[in-house]
Amino acid sequence: MRVFSSWSGGKESALATYKAISQGHEILYLLNFISEDGARSRSHGTKASVLTLQAEAIGIPIVQVKTSWQDYERNFKRAVGELRDKGIEGGVFGDIDLAEHRQWVQRTCGEVGIKALLPLWGAKPEELINEFLRLKFKAMVVATKLDENLLGETLDEALVRRICELGSHPCGESGEYHTFVTQGPIFTKALEISNGQRRKIDGMWFQDVSAELR
Repeated sequence: MRVFSSWSGGKESALATYKAISQGHEILYLLNFISEDGARSRSHGTKASVLTLQAEAIGIPIVQVKTSWQDYERNFKRAVGELRDKGIEGGVFGDIDLAEHRQWVQRTCGEVGIKALLPLWGAKPEELINEFLRLKFKAMVVATKLDENLLGETLDEALVRRICELGSHPCGESGEYHTFVTQGPIFTKALEISNGQRRKIDGMWFQDVSAELR
């Protein structure tokens, strides 16, 4: 199918995209939602410009849509409808085990007339993390509720154990932590990351990052 990938810049987005490509789907767009001022990712707080560079490193065009949380569903349907009109038949999502997320994407995609694909759904989270690392993806923590000191750390087996010891789902499925992927098998180029300022908003720590193509 000709599909878009629902894109946050993090590990589940990247692994779901990889799996969809492996299953023979053609990823034509990365669909990313950003703040109303266009500055940052709505989900992870990553700079919109850094996500644009990440898409360039992957080699798939990114579509960035400004939205508030209140208008998210309306803007999602509008954006997906526009992609459908360009020939998109489905959307790829990185959900693993939150039933309400699956129900939402299936409902909203169905209402727009496309199919929701969830290639990670039902897999054991520990196995997904191991697969992500085995495939030589590289990601760093850019947001967390758990411990400020996780920010900027590279995801590996030791860090996942530490995250689990802090009481988190291994993949942070309930928003315990978020990552930014800098290289891997879906990338044509790697990204060089520089850490910037840290900030805390509503109990969540965020790490600003800048990026350059390598």
